Amino acid sequence: MEKKTQWNIAYLIFAILSILLLESLWVQSRQTETVPYSDFEQYLKQGRFEEVIVSDRYVTGRLKTPEPGGKRFVVAPRVEPDVAKELEKYNVKFTRVYENTFLKELLSWIFLALVFFGVWFFLFRSFAERQGMGGFMSIGKSRAKVYVEQKTGVTFDDVAGVEEAKEELREVVEFLKNPKEYGRLGARVPKGVLLVGPPGTGKTLLARAVAGEADVPFFSISGSEFVEMFVGVGAARVRDLFEQARKAAPAIIFIDELDALGRARGLYPSGGHDEREQTLNQFLVELDGFDPSEGIVVLAATNRPEILDPALLRAGRFDRQILVDRPDKDGRVQILKVHLKKIKTGPDVDPEKIAELTTGFSGADLANLVNEAALLATRRHADAVSMEDFTRAVERIVAGLEKKNRVLSPKEREVVAFHEMGHALTALTLPGTDPVHKVSIIPRGIGALGYTIQRPTEDRYLMTREELENKIAVLLGGRAAEKLVFGHLSTGAADDLAKATDIARDMVTRYGMEESLGYVVLEENRPTFLETPAGYTPGPRRFSEKTAEAIDEAVRNIIERLFQRTTCVLDANREVLERSARELLKRETLEEADIRRLTQDLRRLEALQERCAPTAA
Repeated sequence: MEKKTQWNIAYLIFAILSILLLESLWVQSRQTETVPYSDFEQYLKQGRFEEVIVSDRYVTGRLKTPEPGGKRFVVAPRVEPDVAKELEKYNVKFTRVYENTFLKELLSWIFLALVFFGVWFFLFRSFAERQGMGGFMSIGKSRAKVYVEQKTGVTFDDVAGVEEAKEELREVVEFLKNPKEYGRLGARVPKGVLLVGPPGTGKTLLARAVAGEADVPFFSISGSEFVEMFVGVGAARVRDLFEQARKAAPAIIFIDELDALGRARGLYPSGGHDEREQTLNQFLVELDGFDPSEGIVVLAATNRPEILDPALLRAGRFDRQILVDRPDKDGRVQILKVHLKKIKTGPDVDPEKIAELTTGFSGADLANLVNEAALLATRRHADAVSMEDFTRAVERIVAGLEKKNRVLSPKEREVVAFHEMGHALTALTLPGTDPVHKVSIIPRGIGALGYTIQRPTEDRYLMTREELENKIAVLLGGRAAEKLVFGHLSTGAADDLAKATDIARDMVTRYGMEESLGYVVLEENRPTFLETPAGYTPGPRRFSEKTAEAIDEAVRNIIERLFQRTTCVLDANREVLERSARELLKRETLEEADIRRLTQDLRRLEALQERCAPTAA
């Protein structure tokens, strides 16, 4: 018998029983009359009852002769004999009333239960959500967001500046579109592809573009969502994610911030990380457990590949690692062209010039730059975004927001003007330095009282010792100008000195540029893709106290020698320094053309070699 037929018969039986019960209750109500207890006693004295039934609360009498209305039973609430006997003396009608407290008691119990349940539900639920547990029924479920191609809305045309990475990923797209044809010679697509690179370079965008090009489901999840409070929950979520992907194959699984899930095991010998390690173990098993011919490709992204577990990176798991680095000048031009399509630009906007101003910018930085320029043009009610808006946007991102309400005293403005022109003139006198683009004494950001912007003419990947020394000299130019002109020192050079010291220390300890210490590395390399955090401290020292003293001495000698040379160069160009600083005080900002005009008679370092020859400190 079919399940539907069984349900129909059950409904029919239930309906018949309900009708019979209602009929019985209706008949009983038609034959029973409820009267006061005093009337019941009168019926009893008159001998009208054939039978009397006494219960704890009621007295029921069956009449010998039915009433005219067909009533055969008389029911009265029972009254205690002593009370009834006392009341009979006064010849009044009396009856007992029973207060029905069932509903009240029931509601009190239900209300109390609801209060306890509500408190438990809201407190435990908020705690569970903070811990990432979800409900009890969803503890082992993956929370991956599934995107289909129409929802990603991203293709390779939307990704620029990473042509090598796109070329590598086109192979994955072709396999997902036609796995049989692609494997006709026995080749197999990599199981896993790891995208590594600094933040903001487009790793997630590339993964979404692969899904958009291949027209397959896109399972996206962060690595941190696998790690839970309870041991075993993360492993269950890994299994559930791969099970979903197998049902939707061909599909792409994208795991962002893989380092949250795949951190190397054994880094925490004290224990307490069983859940993380179990989750990673299950992930490794799942990577081994599926056949590439099923049409599942695992993409992952991280900017900390140095801390990943070696088992993740071996062949057969993440077979291919693709570097998504910050774009070079040509890449920045391509990225800018993609973003410039979304705004209305003026005829003077040149992506080449913007790319020259944005050395070191990632794709996300360039997208933010275009948006900032559009906002600036909107504020001044312009019809289109001009090149000036992009220049101001670069200054805002690099130097910070203008602090128009920060009023400096005349003496402070004078010190800042000479300080900034010291940087600019030092950069103009030294060979191989980046051209000075703008100098300003308008306060910006948190603590900058002025700024000097240099515009690199090309992307640099190697630097010689002379170029690093010139970079230190430019940083020391502000302090040298202050000491030369005013004969005292101020706190304005604190950031410059910190940067100069870092470069000098790297020359000695990391680049082996101090011959007295030998061509050795004395400090470990810093994180590859992430900038060094403020509280970063190198690993354990690998040299003696004597070597540490030699390092400190070498760093101090480099700084002192370059400071003397910078002071000498500025002293030789004292007239130009005075003239340029006074003009900067008057106008507050000098553009590149203004700086070129004011420094036409500047004496370069080549002409001052004898006077300012570098000497050891």
